[in-house]
Parts: sequence; structure tokens; C-alpha cells
Amino acid sequence: MKYVNAAEILPEQLIKEIQTYIDGSVLYVPKASTKKEWEAASGARRFYQERNKEIQKMYKEGYSIEELTEQYGLAYSTIKKIIYG
Repeated sequence: MKYVNAAEILPEQLIKEIQTYIDGSVLYVPKASTKKEWEAASGARRFYQERNKEIQKMYKEGYSIEELTEQYGLAYSTIKKIIYG
């Protein structure tokens, strides 16, 4: 991270506006990011969403939480969060 004096690169009006919020302190400005959302590229998010919908459907059809934990290899508390969440 490189320190840059705002007075050297920003317009005076913008500096005055920033000073109304933070005056004389160091301010971090994050990079503009084109970062994708969590697991968007691999498809994991979609996989988990579909799996969770299937678990909710099966529960509504009468499967017990214990049966779902065995079938999906998930903890009892995880199945409960999926069903009631």
C-alpha cells in the first residue's frame, strides 16, 4: 500500500468535501474491484442452493431430519438451519 498526498492528486473541492468527514487523518481508499461473488465462477453457490431446496422439499414430503442427515452427510444442526432458515 502506497501513501499518496491527496493534495497532489485530488481536486481542491473534493479535498474540502472529504475534510468535512475526516480532517488531518490517514484515509484508506480501497481498490475498485471486479472481484466475483463467492463461488460464482465454480458454480458451488448454485449447487448448494439446489441441494438446500431439495432438502427442504424432502422434509415437507415427510422425511425426518435424521434421514436427511444420513442421506446428505450433514450435521443435524445444519439440516435444521437449511429447513428452517
